[in-house]
Amino acid sequence: MKPFIHEDFMLNNDAAKILYHDYAKNMKIYDYHCHLSPEDIAENRQFKNLAEIWLHGDHYKWRAMRTMGIDEALITGEASDYEKFKQWAKVVPRTIGNPLYHWTHLELKRYFDIDLLLNEETSEEIWHHCNHLLATDSFKTQILIEKSNVDVICTTDDPIDLLDSHLKIKENESFQTTVVPAFRPDKAIDISRPVFNQYINELGQIVGEEIANYQELLAALENRARFFDRAGCKISDHGIEEVPFEQCSKEEASLIFKKARNGEVISKKEEMKYKTHLHLFLGRLYASLGWAMQLHIGAIRNNNDRMFAELGPDTGFDSIHDLELARPLNRFLNELDKTNELPKTILYHLNPVHNYVIGSAIGNFQSSEVNGKIQFGSGWWFNDQKDGMIRQMTDLANLGFLSSFIGMLTDSRSFLSYPRHEYFRRILCDLVGSWVEKGEAPRDFKLLGSMIEDISYNNAKHYFKI
Repeated sequence: MKPFIHEDFMLNNDAAKILYHDYAKNMKIYDYHCHLSPEDIAENRQFKNLAEIWLHGDHYKWRAMRTMGIDEALITGEASDYEKFKQWAKVVPRTIGNPLYHWTHLELKRYFDIDLLLNEETSEEIWHHCNHLLATDSFKTQILIEKSNVDVICTTDDPIDLLDSHLKIKENESFQTTVVPAFRPDKAIDISRPVFNQYINELGQIVGEEIANYQELLAALENRARFFDRAGCKISDHGIEEVPFEQCSKEEASLIFKKARNGEVISKKEEMKYKTHLHLFLGRLYASLGWAMQLHIGAIRNNNDRMFAELGPDTGFDSIHDLELARPLNRFLNELDKTNELPKTILYHLNPVHNYVIGSAIGNFQSSEVNGKIQFGSGWWFNDQKDGMIRQMTDLANLGFLSSFIGMLTDSRSFLSYPRHEYFRRILCDLVGSWVEKGEAPRDFKLLGSMIEDISYNNAKHYFKI
């Protein structure tokens, strides 16, 4: 009997099989957005057991376990790792139709050569087999990354990060994967958050000067961006609920910043003015540095107050927003483009209803500087599954060029998540292969194979130039 994860998994036509096995399969991975810990990479961490490397910090799995009514103590609480793993094993058979089922078994196959389906009956055998392998040197983080054929990793880092771990990684000549930071300034932008002033004080400590006014904030952020640039950073990343665009002078932004520093209430319009001015400043800064700007748009976060108080952010209580996008997005991009200071930009939206808004907007601001300067980013978060990926790629192809797409990113905290790139590539090859089988694309494998290789790796390499 053929195992569930087999060589032609998700490849449903002959053209797809040729495209995947001859072109996509062996391409390196360019992971330009993830949440891996640079400390874990620098220290070449060895995980104690399968739950530690697989369940800790994975809010996708946590949400699935909560759906099954599992007690929080067995998810994020004080239960042992083995107890938590047993509960996850109980949940996995119920995830059929969810990408977690595919990811789970791809990871078990690729890293541990396990063909068994994970469930209550197989859990103990799988637990012991995986833990035996995890205790060996070949399962330390750096080896896992190299075994996954990863060429470049861009972590996600706050401006106040000293980047010590990145410097340590860079000094390690035996580790061949390039690891660089990505600049995530959200905490300096989110002026209405209760911890805003505390964060500005911390930023001031890092740059060695008190930040008493808006000009000093801009100088501090530029200081940190240039520090990141010297450490190899070529990408920024903004997580924003909505694209801000309210005309705002520097003087207005300064007054709003002063109000916040004085502990005064900021109105919604003032918040959007401040965010607009600061985003535009940062966009121009990124353009001057030759960076790409990533905008992750449309997550409404921390919706469960009770669980946020108990567990904090990034624990599985975020969801998709609905909001106006077309007008503020085009105005924001246009404002930067007016003075030719629009950086390379990647747009992601959590709500797929906006795919055509983004797909049409990117065509307004392309440039001779680079192939696909403004990108429609890959299916993100809740869209990081078969239907979401196909929808994003099909919509991009209909409105622009799939051939210019910079492809997949991992967007994960787990060192076992790299098979998501394989998952994406199989879906990509099956999609293009289906066009061949239906006569909608030529049976020219040199042409199509080159496109598959570009989307899998080459386009990202040329786009970021890390």
